[in-house]
Amino acid sequence: MAQKFSYRGRSLEDIQKLSLKELAELLPARQRRSLKRGFTEPQKKLLKKIDLVLQEKYKKPIKTHCRDMIILPKMVGLTIHIHAGNRFEVVTIQPESIGLYLGDLALTRKKVQHSAPGIGATKSSAALSVK
Repeated sequence: MAQKFSYRGRSLEDIQKLSLKELAELLPARQRRSLKRGFTEPQKKLLKKIDLVLQEKYKKPIKTHCRDMIILPKMVGLTIHIHAGNRFEVVTIQPESIGLYLGDLALTRKKVQHSAPGIGATKSSAALSVK
């Protein structure tokens, strides 16, 4: 049986009905303080795009460099392209990510993938270079 989503004891539908001030009371201190200060201009621009997508007036994918935007309940289900340095990471917002920053979902560094060891890296490879 699938577990139903809840954030601090409230369902997704209840959270989506809350105002921004009421939502801020549920979030951790860092996010609460950030919302209390208000949105920056790039964040306001992103919110306008999100509203247009929800009204089905904006057809292009949402691309943003605004990694410091807090994920709000109205963003759940949207696909957002988040800038990660030299590329845009495609992220679908899940209910579990409410309260996180967009930058938390798009990592800027990739995992290092090494190939075979170089010459001199091991005792056996040192013997190969002499032959």
